[in-house]
Amino acid sequence: QVQLVESGGGLVQAGGSLRLSCAASGRTFSNYAMGWFRQAPGKEREFIARRNWNGYSTSYADSVKGRFTISRDNAKNTVYLQMNSLKPEDTAVYYCAADVGADGLTANYWGQGTQVTVSS
Repeated sequence: QVQLVESGGGLVQAGGSLRLSCAASGRTFSNYAMGWFRQAPGKEREFIARRNWNGYSTSYADSVKGRFTISRDNAKNTVYLQMNSLKPEDTAVYYCAADVGADGLTANYWGQGTQVTVSS
């Protein structure tokens, strides 16, 4: 089992930045591809970003490419999502996930989510 706890969400104005953190505990963090997903009200949860176990491979949804950056620190068992140039449409609950499939469609472990609200 892997336990994931997100932090860093909040309210920010359009054009601003936030950094989300996800602390992992349990099974060996460095074995897993880590990722971020989000779910806006009335919408399905969507893939945002993924970074593989050694950090050498990353992928992003087109909607955030060039604005969001996923990184990980295996020594700290933590994955981050740096979000820049935020837009109101980025408003959602953001979820950290572990053991994310290469296609970004599946994950075996989920955090509880953190709210990000972007005001216009």
